Amino acid sequence: METLIGYFETIPSSHRSLLLVSGITIFWLLEGAVPLVRFKYRKWRHALPNIFFTLTTVAVNFALAFLLLQASDWTQTSGFGIINWMPDLPLWAYVALGVLLLDFFGAWLPHFVEHQVKPLWMVHLVHHTDHEVDTTTANRHHPIESVIRFVFTLFGVVLVGTPIGVVMLYQSLSLVSTQFNHANIRLPRRVDRALSWVIVSPDMHKVHHHYVLPYTDSNYGNIFSIWDRLLGTYRELDREAIVYGVDTFPDRKENGSVWGLLRQPFHKYRKPTTTGTGRTDADATGAGARG
Repeated sequence: METLIGYFETIPSSHRSLLLVSGITIFWLLEGAVPLVRFKYRKWRHALPNIFFTLTTVAVNFALAFLLLQASDWTQTSGFGIINWMPDLPLWAYVALGVLLLDFFGAWLPHFVEHQVKPLWMVHLVHHTDHEVDTTTANRHHPIESVIRFVFTLFGVVLVGTPIGVVMLYQSLSLVSTQFNHANIRLPRRVDRALSWVIVSPDMHKVHHHYVLPYTDSNYGNIFSIWDRLLGTYRELDREAIVYGVDTFPDRKENGSVWGLLRQPFHKYRKPTTTGTGRTDADATGAGARG
C-alpha cells in the first residue's frame, strides 16, 4: 500500500493521460463486442463533441491542479481534516476511507446539487443531452461544470484532510469508474446487480440517464453505490426501458454540436417531465423505446 500511495504522490501527467486514453480505448472495444444498445450512429462522429469536452475537462483540472496540491499539503502540516482527527488506522483503512469520502464530496454531492439548483442543472444539462450514452459520454461536461466540480473536490480535500497520494488515487479511480459505468456494454444482469451493491455499475448509472423524472434525479454516484443507497436516491429501472437524453431538450442536432452544447447552459430553464410514478420500477419494461 505504501508503494501504491508513493506512486500516486508523484504520478506523471503522461501516466494520467495514458490512463484516460487506455480506458476509452478498452471500453470502446468492449462496446463493439458486447453492446447494450446497438446504436444506429456514426461512432466517431458522435464521439467528437464528447472528446472536445473531455479535453476541456482535462485542461481545467490541469490548470487548477496546483490548488489541490496546496490544499492537501496544508491539511497534512496542520493536521486538519476528518481522517486526521480519527484514531490511528491501518494504512489501507486510512486510504479506503479517504477515497470513500472524496467520492462523496467530489462526485456525489456536486452531482446532487447540480440537479437541485436550476442554473447548475442548465450547466450539467450538457452531460445529459447525449442521446447515445457510451464511454465517451463520461467526461462530456461543460467547462463551467468542470470548474464547479473542481471546487467541490477542493472542498472535499480540505474537509477530509487527504494527502496528495490519496487524492491522485481517487481521481484515477474516478476516471476509470465513470468510463466503465457510462460504457455501452451489456453485463449479465446478475453480475451487474452484484457489482451495484459496492460500485456504480453500468445498469445502475444508465437509470440516471433516463429522459424523464424521477429517474433523472437518482443514482448520482460515481465510484461507490453506498451514497445513493444510504441517502435514498437509489432507483432501478429495467435497462430495456431506458431512453437516453432529456425530453425537454430533444434537438439532436444541437445536442451533437460543440457550439450548441457550449450555449446550452444559457437557454431558459425547462423542467424535465415527471412520469407520475414514484416506485422503484425494476420491472418497468414498457416505458419507452431505446434511444
